[in-house]
Amino acid sequence: MQASKFQQLLGNRMFRSFIAFSIFRAFYGVGILAATYFLSTSAEAPWPVSVGFLLCSMVFSRWLFKRIKGRKNTNGDSEPTNEL
Repeated sequence: MQASKFQQLLGNRMFRSFIAFSIFRAFYGVGILAATYFLSTSAEAPWPVSVGFLLCSMVFSRWLFKRIKGRKNTNGDSEPTNEL
């Protein structure tokens, strides 16, 4: 019975989207933190530049994820979903 609950969870479109966004944010976040570290140490930029960069990256990452997700949906994501 546990396997069917797990399969239902994996079949849920919202859960799959959450997992995809989490994976995307993990990889994207490492890159952003590395760039911010470079800005604050090597480039000797003032701290408002780093904060501004982080704020802009939040908006950009959401836009980029929507574009990636939209491309996936237009490529034929016609699987039946188990909406709860």
